[in-house]
Amino acid sequence: MNNDFKPELVEAIIDANLGLERPLLPVLHAIQEEFGFISEDAMRLVANRLNITRAEVYGVVSFYHDYRTKPAGRHVLKLCRAEACQSMGSEANAAALLTRLGLDWGGTTEDGRLTVEPVYCLGLCACAPSAMLDGELHGRLDAAGLEFLAQEAA
Repeated sequence: MNNDFKPELVEAIIDANLGLERPLLPVLHAIQEEFGFISEDAMRLVANRLNITRAEVYGVVSFYHDYRTKPAGRHVLKLCRAEACQSMGSEANAAALLTRLGLDWGGTTEDGRLTVEPVYCLGLCACAPSAMLDGELHGRLDAAGLEFLAQEAA
């Protein structure tokens, strides 16, 4: 992952996907894979090259929860906020963790160690409440289990 914006690299990503019928999503995925987030500069370049408005690009980036507009922490904890998880106490667990960490949704700890992001279904409804830490799924998390996951990221 490279956090420094390199227009030539973004151009190469766009060029590699231009032959696709609808290249916006693959381009954005590749940019995020390369840089860890999608910067304003990258969105501007994508809009210009794909001949769409910056508002369209930003609309897609802001709609999908997996896209970021700033770098994430070394570890990413995604907490499910779907109905099944809410019914099993996920909102209270998340609120307690966010308060303890001094974060809002999408925030990163001051030391850059952990980013906490909301997701709206991880597919573990039968094991609610659930979370994903660095791509690994965890289910049946009470407040202590969620705290343990956050400590694991330390």
